Amino acid sequence: MATLPDGALMQRAAAGLAAVCARILRGADNASPGMDWRGGGQVTRPARGGPYGARVVLLVGSGDNGGDALWAGARLARRGARVDAVVLRHDRVHESGLSAFLDAGGRVLSDDDGPLTPAAEQAVRKADIVLDGILGIGGKGGLRDDAAYLAALASADAGLVIAVDLPSGIDADTGETPGAHVRADVTVTFGTHKVGLLIDPAAEAAGHIELVDIGLGPYLPRPAVEMLEHGDVAARIPVPGRHADKYRRGVLGMLAGSTRYRGAALLSVGGAVHGGAGMVRYAGPREVSAMVLERWPEAVTAPDVEHTDRVQAWAVGSGLGDDRGDEAEAALASGLPVLVDADGLRHLPAELTCPALLTPHAGELARMLDVDRGDVEARRLHHAREAARRWGATVLLKGSTTLVVSPDGRVRVNSTGTPALATAGSGDVLAGLGGALLAAGLDPLDAGSVAAHIHGVAGQVAAGTAGQPAASDVLDAVPGAMVSLVAAHDLL
Repeated sequence: MATLPDGALMQRAAAGLAAVCARILRGADNASPGMDWRGGGQVTRPARGGPYGARVVLLVGSGDNGGDALWAGARLARRGARVDAVVLRHDRVHESGLSAFLDAGGRVLSDDDGPLTPAAEQAVRKADIVLDGILGIGGKGGLRDDAAYLAALASADAGLVIAVDLPSGIDADTGETPGAHVRADVTVTFGTHKVGLLIDPAAEAAGHIELVDIGLGPYLPRPAVEMLEHGDVAARIPVPGRHADKYRRGVLGMLAGSTRYRGAALLSVGGAVHGGAGMVRYAGPREVSAMVLERWPEAVTAPDVEHTDRVQAWAVGSGLGDDRGDEAEAALASGLPVLVDADGLRHLPAELTCPALLTPHAGELARMLDVDRGDVEARRLHHAREAARRWGATVLLKGSTTLVVSPDGRVRVNSTGTPALATAGSGDVLAGLGGALLAAGLDPLDAGSVAAHIHGVAGQVAAGTAGQPAASDVLDAVPGAMVSLVAAHDLL
């Protein structure tokens, strides 16, 4: 800000915000150079042919987000939109933004007594677009009563709700939603993605995300959270060299499945085979081993961990049941890199001394930390960090926004999650993928990040062919997902 004329960043932000609103009002494809991390979702309503005649309402708070909304509203008014503002605090409104808004023909519907006038409520209900400029990145603790009422009214009755930088009331730094908050259809964020836009539960309130570049790039610090794109993942997928053999590609020991959960063995072994393992050595009951060999004849079987040798990493726990704890503990004590999933998480030592990737869902992480599941879901980043510190391991917390958190504090969020993965056995496929990548030599952070990304792409592919895919459909889509990622990378 010190290198630019006063207000220059706000003008850049307002111009980008107004441009997104105009594009949506035209009904055009709203994909933009700014990344929609949710996978290209499009917002094409309400289509009016452009801003002229559109009804736009601004919810204006006291900070710079309110100023952004007012300046953007002025631009839309000059293009023929009917723009009204509901100002929450008249004594703290952004003065230059308000002056520009009024000069452009905008109207203020609130007064000094408060924002909830009959005219304001009627305008919100009839709006084509409501711009949420109530709170910015400094807002904490959720929305107060009047703002919360307006946010709920906009979500229930208005056309599209577009958040300015981030939905008001979410925590920008953690992804938590500590109170009432705006639920946006579109979020137009400025300069860089905020942590809260990428991590649930706040991410769910952000909708489609549009990034407006306002020139902050050279000044940004090291990111608190990373998100791998397709090219990043493709560059990390191990590619065998010309002199590779099965041992150089990685031998994975697989302790999974049981007489009760036989399918878990098939899915996790399949995930490892398709994940590039040079060999999978499966340890399990004779009848389960027979099923594994029938489906995956390239696998090698043994009755238990003790008779499984020459492995370079272990994947432990998928469908293991309750009666093989000694074997799980033996694999965890081997000193080899290990992925621990599902029932294997019940047998964790106080601290892991080997490279480890733990893959719980929210319920399993709640049990590990002795907290309520609801608290884990409300504070996903906090609890994933706590588990990573406690066990000295990388934690992959599964969910609609999968988090991968290393014990040194690095955090990655997966961009390819899809409801198609919400099916029994899907986590077993992921465990096999992650285990194969550990055996190939990736560290736990990369193994978890790459596995989650590939898993998500496979889920998207499976959904395109099977509608509501089963875990077997996701597994079958893994090879094609990996080929498409590598091919796209080769074209860059």
